[in-house]
Amino acid sequence: MNRPDPAQEFEPAYLSLLDDGRLRARTERAYRRLADCDLCARYCHVDRLETVKGAVCRTGVNAVVHGYGPHHGEEDPLRGTRGSGTIFFSWCNLRCVFCQNWDISQKGAGHEVTPPALAEIMLQLQAQGCHNINFVTPSHVVAQIVAAVEIAAHRGLRLPLVYNTGGYDSPEALALLDGIIDIYMPDMKYGDSAIAHQYSHVRDYVEINFAAVREMYRQVGDLRLDADGIAQHGLLVRHLVLPDDLAGTEAVIAFLANDVSRHTYLNLMDQYHPCYRAGDYPPLDRSLSHDEYRQALDLAAKHGLQRLDSRRRCRSLV
Repeated sequence: MNRPDPAQEFEPAYLSLLDDGRLRARTERAYRRLADCDLCARYCHVDRLETVKGAVCRTGVNAVVHGYGPHHGEEDPLRGTRGSGTIFFSWCNLRCVFCQNWDISQKGAGHEVTPPALAEIMLQLQAQGCHNINFVTPSHVVAQIVAAVEIAAHRGLRLPLVYNTGGYDSPEALALLDGIIDIYMPDMKYGDSAIAHQYSHVRDYVEINFAAVREMYRQVGDLRLDADGIAQHGLLVRHLVLPDDLAGTEAVIAFLANDVSRHTYLNLMDQYHPCYRAGDYPPLDRSLSHDEYRQALDLAAKHGLQRLDSRRRCRSLV
């Protein structure tokens, strides 16, 4: 039976758009944009309805899914006791040389799914008891997600939706998602666009990323938890600390504290290790040190960010 725990009183945002037809209108708008695609900040303007794949995302009219299932490795407010219902989309609109999931994002391993099939995946994850539906690397498949949510909601989907993104999202896409996504979880990868261009092969990352995070916060506000500590609505930010401060950690933290909210829930991630092509890009060819991570924590304290993800840190820090 595709129903959440009956004790759950939360009502996801997208239900308010369902009954009066606004969710159907969003789907139609999203697919019109696929014909001249601006649904990520690459603005490739490819006609993806003609099965021509996006210039960078390599995805046409159907999303490609690598895998899905309850995930117990996410932040505590997402994984809870029953796991986060993650759906891993193949391909990506970034080209990070150190990508930790490069086989999915750069090699495109997976299979195409139609919106009805994607909706069925969501309902399966709900039936398994997951706390939420977690779209991983979704920026290039916004239209397909909106269409699938509409189908799944009509069939009984009642879980909060998590938009788990690399953070290079267009305002056009975020406008479509307004009132649909309950929890935004963007990466904030860099504090300097020149560094982002060098290591993720994308222009204006910081300007686009900061604007996207502002808009996400405007839509959902600070992260709100239920009585059991499970996320229901709001913003959760991830920042992967890189060797030699290539991520520009203080610039990211200062932006969150001064331009977003000092109550922002922040996961300062310490698990960087050389992966994919990182060996060709020193200092990314080494792991993060304990001192480098400690400095990042000190910066969060300096700027007054106190809602830090508190899971036990990796033991591989040198």
